[in-house]
Amino acid sequence: MIVIGFTTLLALIAAALCIIAYRRSPALLSDGFADARTQFMHLLPRLAIGILGSGFLAHLLPKETVLALFGPNSGWAGTALASLAGALTPGGPVVGYAIGAASLKAGADLAQVVAYVTAWSLLTFNRMITWEIPSMPWRIVVLRVAVSLPFPFLAAGITMLAR
Repeated sequence: MIVIGFTTLLALIAAALCIIAYRRSPALLSDGFADARTQFMHLLPRLAIGILGSGFLAHLLPKETVLALFGPNSGWAGTALASLAGALTPGGPVVGYAIGAASLKAGADLAQVVAYVTAWSLLTFNRMITWEIPSMPWRIVVLRVAVSLPFPFLAAGITMLAR
């Protein structure tokens, strides 16, 4: 139900933006649709590959290993391993969320998946090397990482308490 609500909200926002663009200029609406088509065609193959990959990944992950490393009995060690895996996972949302969803299907505990996704969002090593370290002073990157380190554990702990 929540997904339908958010999808409806996004559709209404897009419709409002179309109306605003048309009122400013019909050419602006046409340009907006052209840009949207370009972005859609750029993202469509990635989405298809990510969705297809997550479907196969869920069935290919060894359930015994997933349960042992990230299952309900893995505790804080599983949270730490999931956080490390999240920090080491390169790629965008199609990759990160697909691995999280596949892990849930393979038997990973929700708390460990929350820790994985949180670490992937905040601590991605690939992003640090590619963007942060070259563009910001080293001290700021280290401080940002240090401040972000507790969040996967905090998110997992809150998830464990919320059950």
